[in-house]
Amino acid sequence: MKYYLIAGEASGDLHGSNLMKGLYANDPEAQMRFWGGPLMDEVFRAHEKGEGLVADYRVAAVMGVVQVVLQGKQLIDRIERCKADIAQWKPDVVILIDYPGFNFRIAEYAHEDGFRVYYYIAPKVWASREGRIKKLKAWVDKLFIVFPFEKEYFSRHGVPYIYAGNPLVDAIEQSPALSETREAFLERTGLPDRPWIALLAGSRSMEIRTMMPIYMQLADVWHASHPDQLFVVAAAPSRSLKDYAPYVGARDYVKVVFGETYGALRHARAAVINSGTASLEAALIGTPQVVGYKLSSLIPAWVAHKFLKVKYISLGNLILDRLAFREFIQSELTAGALLEELTRLMEDEPYREKMKADYAQIRELLGGSGASDAVARAMIEDLFASLPQNV
Repeated sequence: MKYYLIAGEASGDLHGSNLMKGLYANDPEAQMRFWGGPLMDEVFRAHEKGEGLVADYRVAAVMGVVQVVLQGKQLIDRIERCKADIAQWKPDVVILIDYPGFNFRIAEYAHEDGFRVYYYIAPKVWASREGRIKKLKAWVDKLFIVFPFEKEYFSRHGVPYIYAGNPLVDAIEQSPALSETREAFLERTGLPDRPWIALLAGSRSMEIRTMMPIYMQLADVWHASHPDQLFVVAAAPSRSLKDYAPYVGARDYVKVVFGETYGALRHARAAVINSGTASLEAALIGTPQVVGYKLSSLIPAWVAHKFLKVKYISLGNLILDRLAFREFIQSELTAGALLEELTRLMEDEPYREKMKADYAQIRELLGGSGASDAVARAMIEDLFASLPQNV
């Protein structure tokens, strides 16, 4: 079978690479062509079946409303290039991995042009932009979801889906960062051997611009009373130092590392996180955390809560259906609020242990390892079942 995969961000590259491993393992005739990144490319090069990488997401990623407006022509050109490439290669299935702004356009084209379409890691329509459900029902043959609470939601809306666990469990268990010693991590990254707090500001430019000033306010106040401790900014591999330098300035107690999220979290005493997948990664790794999220300083908290349509903004809390860790949204998100919670995370051992116990429940609800391989097998079975009986 010929599989055409599309991932547009670091997380999609990670999950796409593990999915490709499963597809290669379960379909000896599998051929791959894909939009993705270095992790997907590494898997392809280990097999050399198919035509490989079309475009690397790090070169021309378009993320956020402002970037879409400013780079509209580039985005349209990439979409048209993708459509033409699919038409030329003629895959048996197009597999879309998250990245809804781009992938919904491709889903519409691929469906209308007669290609089978799978969507892996559902767009978070249960959180906002619920109108996209109509597009999922119209253009996607099968949705592969990754959170247990999504089962009831998509069943209620009549969207066919398969749930086989969450690939983050595999990604974290298989990550070299989980077996690397602290000493080796320090030597490899050049970080000093001091206690640190991990800061995750998100991967989008708008998130970095919003979160980093708040983080630096927090760092300044904390450093005044804890001069022996560091803040380590775990930056996305697609970003560069120029994204963070204007905020970090001359602060020698704030360090920036790229593509080291798991290691930075694992060896941190606590983490301050801009929601998203990173908060679930911290929970699976076991790092006590506080989450903050701000859409815009102009939007009050109650409006944001109403817009988001969910009880919580963090995946871990949604999975547990209660607060395992604190969340601050919009005007609630201040350096002072983070400071108060961070103090508790760093110093209150019973509080830390209770959070870790909640993390264990989150992990249990997600299921065990093997999700990526299970999804690959489910895709292959569904794909073969869809073929004409005489093929």
